[in-house]
Amino acid sequence: MLSEDALRRALERIGVDAPVGFDEVTRSTQDTARALAAEGAPEWTLVGAGHQTQGRGRLGRSWEDEPGSALLCSLVLRPDLPADRGGLLTLLAGWAMATACRDLGADVRCKWPNDLMLGERKVGGILAESELRGDRFAYVVLGVGVNLGSAPQGVAGADALEAVDAASLLESFLTHLAARYEPGHPAFAGAVLEGYRTVSATIGRSVQAIRADGHLGVTGEAVDVDETGALIVRTDDGLRAIAFGEVEHLRG
Repeated sequence: MLSEDALRRALERIGVDAPVGFDEVTRSTQDTARALAAEGAPEWTLVGAGHQTQGRGRLGRSWEDEPGSALLCSLVLRPDLPADRGGLLTLLAGWAMATACRDLGADVRCKWPNDLMLGERKVGGILAESELRGDRFAYVVLGVGVNLGSAPQGVAGADALEAVDAASLLESFLTHLAARYEPGHPAFAGAVLEGYRTVSATIGRSVQAIRADGHLGVTGEAVDVDETGALIVRTDDGLRAIAFGEVEHLRG
């Protein structure tokens, strides 16, 4: 089970002493962590919850969870990284969580940019929200939600991991994240992309890119990710980099 002690132990495992907070019920761990970040909370500040009443995903969508049946947490980071490379943090977090799930016996993969998939069904997601200072990050808040035990009722395409403990999953996730979180290092982008490619459910698939405004972007084969975190799609007109919006996997 997740608790304040579990959050503290997870940070201790990676050698970090930072503030933690846990609520049985909260509006959104993202809201809590962003408020703390704006007040100057240090990197690796970690908040978690047993249930969110107004959880959210990308592009203004809501995030539903079954009370007591999900890993829900948000982490404050202060990366030495240009703003145009912020997408790498989402890919890094996705790789770290997919790898953590695999450590615990679940073959989870990443659908670009932020979905965690078990086969063709979604078990979780990553949400990165940030504040800029010039062209650099003042902070980034990484939100993580993974369904455990039972998926939220009425959410199409949702699934959950069976027999996975939230505290164990969090510890494994942070261990993998911390191992490759070196945003100021010249090899950071390469290390992130190398890891992400091994867990990608999107590279090699026929995809349809949907722009943030909901309109169709391009259709083609997803062939790679670049050093900004954008998805590279081979279309009839050549290679296109998709930096925003989302993609749908096409059958066949």
